[in-house]
Parts: sequence; structure tokens; C-alpha cells
Amino acid sequence: MVDLIRSGKAPDVVRRKGAEGSLPLPTEDKIEVLTLLAGAPEPDLRQKALETLRGLQSAEVRRVMANPKTAPDVLHFAAQNLLAEREELREILLWNPSLPAESRELLKPKLSPKPPAPAPPNPVALSPSPQPAAPEDAGAPPAKSETTAEHAADQVTVEILAKLAAGQSVEEVAGVKAETPVEATKHDDQLTDKERQTLIQKLNAMTVVEKIKAALTGNLETRTILIRDSNKMITRAVLQSPKISDTEAESYAAAKNVNEEVLRLIAVNRKFMKSYVVMRALINNPRAPIDITMPLVNRLIDRDLKGLSLNRNVPEVIRTLAIKTIKQKEEASKPKLPGKH
Repeated sequence: MVDLIRSGKAPDVVRRKGAEGSLPLPTEDKIEVLTLLAGAPEPDLRQKALETLRGLQSAEVRRVMANPKTAPDVLHFAAQNLLAEREELREILLWNPSLPAESRELLKPKLSPKPPAPAPPNPVALSPSPQPAAPEDAGAPPAKSETTAEHAADQVTVEILAKLAAGQSVEEVAGVKAETPVEATKHDDQLTDKERQTLIQKLNAMTVVEKIKAALTGNLETRTILIRDSNKMITRAVLQSPKISDTEAESYAAAKNVNEEVLRLIAVNRKFMKSYVVMRALINNPRAPIDITMPLVNRLIDRDLKGLSLNRNVPEVIRTLAIKTIKQKEEASKPKLPGKH
């Protein structure tokens, strides 16, 4: 589909659906289609594709832009057109080794601009009274220091996720020196109640980067704790752990105490969505956004459709859709009467 649109041979109806973001494609392909159509000769098609692209979930756009496998022209388009509303993409794009050199030069001037060297104290300054504090302010004000630390943590975080997406080992990431707690590496059956409590305390004291490493390399207990973290980068790392089983993914899909972002990430993960039990758990989760569960309803078997139609916890629109789908299946299964000739 992407190649067809790239070649300009796609039918108009396909191109329109692509600009609306309604083609049944993985997020990576959908974003590539939108960037292609944002350069289409038709003004209305260009405008619609750009609007759709700007309206996509920030987490998904960040994930695609951090992935070294993303097409360079997609990264270049993002560098030129998306930073006005998504400034956080600047660092992510610069970390991506697939970013074209011309895009990198385009982004560098705006990256963490450094102020000119401070001039010697000038008695003619507009505000002479606070001048004695100027050297201290220029050194490391508390607010700036905290922001800089968070910014640096985000940079390493993005690098970890980018390397992981490229198939590299998280241990290769520069700056990740923290050791994973012993309790996080033990088999879950071997953990005592005291060790579980200790693990919770240690995880709470970790930095963002340390938590991400623990999410990627730790045990089930560690992931179960971190999946509820308020930082979306950490929960995303949990879902990218190679140790997650279908049973564990099902428990996250059914969880009522996780961030909505977790449920969205599960819904766009092809590996998780290949598991019927994960998909069923997601549909029956009352916290799951209806825009991700509605397209999944028609994939349920009859028994689960009936159960969904009776589930008072899910949104009314989902139950109504389940009832409608049941009726459609019943109509389709009725024997057809021979037509009159």
C-alpha cells in the first residue's frame, strides 16, 4: 500500500483514506503514508494529511521518530513540519542515526542554544541592584539545573528506546551505569514478601533511566510495578521487554489501574494483537478508549460477543456494537431462499 502511494499509482479513494488516517495500516506505515500525502499536488489532500498527522497520539509519533528503521524522508518531513507543535521531537530526531544530514543541520541551531559568554559586571546595566547575584544565576540556578537534568535523562531515555528498536542491547547505551536490583533479577517464585517490599522501595528511588533499564531486564514483579508508573517512557519500556508473555500482556490489557497510554500501546503492538486473549481482555476493559476497541469487536467469537453485549462495565457504544455484530452474523448464517425466476 505504501509503495503504491509512493509511486503515485494509488486510486483517489485510497489516497483520501490515507490522508484521513483510516487505512488499516500499522502506525509506522500510516505515518509514512501521511508524510507522502502531505506533499501531494492537491491542496485539500495535503491539508487533510497534515491535519491528521498533527492529530496523532504524541507517544506513537515519538516512537516512530525514535526508530532507526523509520524512512529518512519521513524523519526529514518531521524535522521540517512537526516541530512547531511537537518541540519534544527535536531531541528524538537528533538521536536517530537515520536522520538525514541536511535535517540534522536544520535542527542543530535550535538545539539547546547557549547564551553568549557573560560580560563583565556593567554599572550601566538596567537593573543594577541584582547584579551581585548574576554570576550565581549564570552558574546553576535551581530551576534551570533541574530542567537540564530532566532534559539529559530524556535524551538517554530516547537513546535506549532507539537502540532497542534497532535490535541492540540496552547495556550498550552510554550513561546507563546503574545496576538492576538483585530483587528484580530473581525468579518471581523465589521472591519473599520482604524482598517484594524492598523492590518497591528501590524502584521508587530510581531515576527514569534506571527504571527503564529495570523494565527491560527485570522480572515479572518489576514490570508489574513499573507498568503503573506515571512516566510514559517507563511504561513503554515495560511493554518492549522481550520477557513479556501473552499471559502477562493479557493482565495489562485487562488492568483498570494503568494509564490509558498503556492500553493504546498494547492495541498497536502487532505481537500482542495476534493473541486472541489479549485482544479480548482489551475490548472488555472499561478503561480502554473506544477508538481502539471498536475496530476489534468484529474479531470476537460468538460466545465472547454475547458476553460483551451483556457487560455493563464497558461503554454503551461497545455493547451496542456487539449486539449489532451478533445480529449481522445471525442474518448472514440464515439459509438463503432460492430467488424467483
